[in-house]
Amino acid sequence: MSGNLTKMSIRFVLLVLGFAVAAGAAGTEATVHGWVLDSACAYTKGLSKPISPECAVACAKKGSPLVILADDGSIYLPIADQMPAVGQNDRLMPYAGKRVSATGKTYERSGGRAIVLEKIEAAR
Repeated sequence: MSGNLTKMSIRFVLLVLGFAVAAGAAGTEATVHGWVLDSACAYTKGLSKPISPECAVACAKKGSPLVILADDGSIYLPIADQMPAVGQNDRLMPYAGKRVSATGKTYERSGGRAIVLEKIEAAR
């Protein structure tokens, strides 16, 4: 009996963990408020906002992915939800160097954060 109970307990734990992983993979709907800037500045400069819109645009035109530096200091990588994935710089270019409100599903993995942009607009 004890062996069967242990096997059932292990199966239950694995089932619960499976649901937790599946729920995490589904993403969480959220709105992120922050600045659109190039990823290199976001990580290497310790900025709380972009140097200038012109700087963010110039870096993005050279190939640097644009990211959203949230008000809490978190950096969100805008991603696509279709495969094969496509970059999001084209959608973000009008907002480069500006404050935005971005709504979509957010994901977190190993400390990194991403957002599938459903809506993005200039912050008020």
